[in-house]
Amino acid sequence: MAKLNLLLLAVLVACAIGLVTSQHRSRKLFSEIEREQNRSRELDVDYGRLQLEASTWGLHQRVQKIAAGSLGLRPADPRRVRIVQPAASR
Repeated sequence: MAKLNLLLLAVLVACAIGLVTSQHRSRKLFSEIEREQNRSRELDVDYGRLQLEASTWGLHQRVQKIAAGSLGLRPADPRRVRIVQPAASR
């Protein structure tokens, strides 16, 4: 009977240690998930800001202003523009 009690005590201690270990791991993984979700939200905000910035940089008026001011370019005269049709493929 004493051996059975010792065996049951050992099984109980092993189960308790397993339970504590799994709870600790679960809390650690939950904490990691929270951190990654926060990082994901930060990246979403950065992505939105970068999309806005990219659309601002590519505005036609801005490009035209830089082309005229910095590079000395000007719009082509419509009378001098020719539209070339691609050659027919055989």
